[in-house]
Amino acid sequence: MRRLRFSVMVGPVVVGIAVVLAGCRGLSAQVAGPSGGSDPGGGSSVVQAPGPVSAGSGALRVLAEPQAGIGPIYRLINGAKSSVDLTMYELIDSTAENDLAAAAKRGVDVRVLLDAHLEKSRNTATYDYLKAHKVHVTWAPSGMTYHQKTLTVDDKTSVIMTLNMTSQDYAGTRDFAVIDTSRADVAAVVATFNADFAHKQTTPPDGADLVWSPTNAQAAILAVIGAARHTLAVENEEMGDPVITSALEAAARRGVDVTITMTAESDWDSAFSALVKAGAHVRTYKDSTSVLYIHAKAVVADAGRSDEQLFVGSENFSAASLQRNRELGLRTTNKSVISAVAAVLSADYAGGTSFRQ
Repeated sequence: MRRLRFSVMVGPVVVGIAVVLAGCRGLSAQVAGPSGGSDPGGGSSVVQAPGPVSAGSGALRVLAEPQAGIGPIYRLINGAKSSVDLTMYELIDSTAENDLAAAAKRGVDVRVLLDAHLEKSRNTATYDYLKAHKVHVTWAPSGMTYHQKTLTVDDKTSVIMTLNMTSQDYAGTRDFAVIDTSRADVAAVVATFNADFAHKQTTPPDGADLVWSPTNAQAAILAVIGAARHTLAVENEEMGDPVITSALEAAARRGVDVTITMTAESDWDSAFSALVKAGAHVRTYKDSTSVLYIHAKAVVADAGRSDEQLFVGSENFSAASLQRNRELGLRTTNKSVISAVAAVLSADYAGGTSFRQ
């Protein structure tokens, strides 16, 4: 995960947008999947079905961080009447921890699932605090990285996030949080949480438009990339999955205007070079305390056109993230949601520096 940042320069402010809806570095390490398999080549071998894409139903809000702030997420916890379920890769946020403890104290059934595979040492103080304050907290099942970042309140509202709940990162990091009240989505999130919390194997339900790892994530992202005919805007923290990189290259070669915005990292230079050679446009931000850090994971295809669609979620472009971790995102055709995310990606791209081979 990124180091602490003290000041930032960001693009236009995009706050939580109410609409009608019909990392983390190091994750590319080899991680055993549910079957104990590994991918020594670093690529992906099996592409499953992509799952559904939908305009959805219910109300949806998109929070673009850092401008929107974490207040809406805190307010959901504080407003909980019966239950709070939280799956989080990293949880180091005293306000959130206090809010979870306060909810438990007033009788809300608060359950928290924390990653133990890569982040146990960083999560231990939080685990101990929550346990001492009567929160039902458990470590995620061993052998799998739980990089998912999802909050569900009262079995009615789920927040599907690209961000970790680590307060030191909020002020200078580009992230998104989608507040989703689709009954199908929330039911699928709750069912998966129940199984994961009990350490039972499960195949997560697709809901209306959910993108899960290690089931349909790679295929869903490939479907968004493959659908693009005119434009493709991308942000991610990693560019380490050859299958995704090849799909982006193919899109550029067929004439799609591919724009990619990321924080500069030498690990991705060879992928960036291949993308630029194929005709993609890559811009980066310096990994510095003074500029925006790109932690978001989003792909927008053909924004503003009739066939537009969006992926946004916790999934990085790595074999581990797409095929072995527990991750959650969504894939939607909702025009207002896509417009909001596309505007942020466009502004970020405008502020970046062109990658030079």
